[in-house]
Amino acid sequence: MSIQDCINRYLNSIKLSRSANTYRTYANAMSLFTEVLIANGIDTKENEITQLKEDAVVWMATALKEYASSTEQVYMTATVGLYEYIAGEDLAQVNLPRVRLLIKQRTRRPGVRLPQFPKSDIEIVLDYAEALRDETVENNLERLINLRDRAFLITLADTGLRVHEACNLRRGDIDWHESRAVIVGKGNKEAVLRFSKRSIRSMRDYLQARAELDGAGGKALAALPIFARHDKAVGKKTKPISTTTGRAIVRDRVRECLGEDAVGTITPHSFRHYFVTTILGSTGNLKLAQVLARHTNIAVTQRYSHLADDELDQKYQEIFDDY
Repeated sequence: MSIQDCINRYLNSIKLSRSANTYRTYANAMSLFTEVLIANGIDTKENEITQLKEDAVVWMATALKEYASSTEQVYMTATVGLYEYIAGEDLAQVNLPRVRLLIKQRTRRPGVRLPQFPKSDIEIVLDYAEALRDETVENNLERLINLRDRAFLITLADTGLRVHEACNLRRGDIDWHESRAVIVGKGNKEAVLRFSKRSIRSMRDYLQARAELDGAGGKALAALPIFARHDKAVGKKTKPISTTTGRAIVRDRVRECLGEDAVGTITPHSFRHYFVTTILGSTGNLKLAQVLARHTNIAVTQRYSHLADDELDQKYQEIFDDY
């Protein structure tokens, strides 16, 4: 088997087992790895996989010095994955400990970036979203869109849902009496999601206004999406919004209430940051925030604690007020 055939098979295994975004990232990494091999005199189409040595990771690490450290880490993870695939499929002898040692010796550690977002602006957006329920509209379609966007923004803020998770929500996922849902989130992990009273109320308002449309489709209500498309292309069908639409909802509503300059400062993930810091600010309970945000590692949650400590900000201003 040639090196290129092996890379193609490796990428196909990633495509079948990982998300589309992960596949694209790994494909980009393998494209660069192929360029690196060719630059070092290895014809990936002619050379057999047995001729791929561990030293190639050193060439890859050198090439990645021109990239951001975070990109370097992801691309090297993809490269290690290739060697693990080769070993796992018994395609060639691979010294995996040496591969990992070479990478550890030659790659940078990415700095931890603390999440930043305009909390006060998000609260303005949420107030604006709440007011969409009573906004004067010209037709029922505009009202449906307003109610959907209101429910979408409030649900993002009050649940910590990632945008793809919110787009994938189905009516049958939610236990309306318990205000909970069982979802499959990041890493294909099942988790219990809790809803606030206002998020439940906003979703109910939207679904009640959408009742006629849902009833005409002929599908079981439980299978229908919570957040549906309302464009001409879907006609009378009830189809879920895409993540692209979810991002557009945030972008357009931010533009409407905060102006053009605010576009891009608030994304769907900003509402997840808001969710975590709201919990920390109200309770100071790091473990609670971790569980509700569904962070596997509590260190991820700790990154938010600096944003939630209003007392530190107050004490700092008292100390340095006269300087």
